[in-house]
Amino acid sequence: MPEGSRKWLWRGVLALFLTFALLLAYALWLLGPTGKKALVRIPRGAKGAEVARLLEEAGLLRSGYLFSAYLRFSGRERRLVPGVYRLKGEGAFRLARALTGGEKPLTLTLTFPEGERARDYAARLSQAGLDGEGFLGLVENPGPLKPPYVEGKTLEGFLFPATYTFDLLAPPEEVVRAMLRRFEAELTPPVRALLAERGLSVHAWVTLASIVQAEAGSEAEMPYIAGVFLNRLERGMPLQADPTVAYALGKRLPELSRRAGDFAVDSPYNTYRYAGLPPGPIGNPGRAALLAVLNPIRQDPKGRPYLYFFHAQGRLYLNADFAAHLQDLARYRYSSP
Repeated sequence: MPEGSRKWLWRGVLALFLTFALLLAYALWLLGPTGKKALVRIPRGAKGAEVARLLEEAGLLRSGYLFSAYLRFSGRERRLVPGVYRLKGEGAFRLARALTGGEKPLTLTLTFPEGERARDYAARLSQAGLDGEGFLGLVENPGPLKPPYVEGKTLEGFLFPATYTFDLLAPPEEVVRAMLRRFEAELTPPVRALLAERGLSVHAWVTLASIVQAEAGSEAEMPYIAGVFLNRLERGMPLQADPTVAYALGKRLPELSRRAGDFAVDSPYNTYRYAGLPPGPIGNPGRAALLAVLNPIRQDPKGRPYLYFFHAQGRLYLNADFAAHLQDLARYRYSSP
């Protein structure tokens, strides 16, 4: 080979090597650290291309296309773990490891107390940084989320009070579904059998339990209060439950005022004006209240049905007749200490 040809050959080889080295360096730069930090949510079922786009938009990657190709050819695309991550742009390879089991997704644990209303739960969600307003909107207009046994317009009462763990960017629908699933866990075969035996629909059961929850000072009182209300319903007597009036007015129980005419409000939730159960639950009852309705204590030791109760001096007073009820009121609630 002539000397000139060899020189051109070496120059060509050198040019190809330099081109390859430059392309490799550029690719490594594209896949390398960006120095950015971001909170990223990886949706369930997301493919590599979608994950790559999210990371690139968050500034954690320079080339989502190359990252997507790496996930696909390395087999890591099938091992992506959904959730919320607090990530650093430390390079494509570390990001891939983090999203395929190298890091645990961030979570948030929230406790929803028994007896609170949906709006209270919404406030808790908002305080935790989740979409409380969107949650309340779904509760009030659940659409296809509404189970068939919910007879009212909203999901009030069926948002089971418990401790839940969500990812940091959980959408309202995910929160509502979790609470409804937890409620359905209470609908065991024995519970359904008792409902049928008592002649109660799921809706009526939860509605009455929500009133028992609001009236009771402790779990021990719940079966007695449930017994009183069931006896009154059986006789066509109005329940006369203060918490239903508070719910009708959007007030808290201590805010009720007879002087202001609160107990005369014309609402189907006012159980002083209307006999029977209100249209739906007035809060979200816990397990103890739900079970109390199914296992009430309806009679005194003499076999007389309880029809009246009140709280005074830190305890529950029960009576089977109105005269005795008035006497106890005068003696324990209205008498001076």
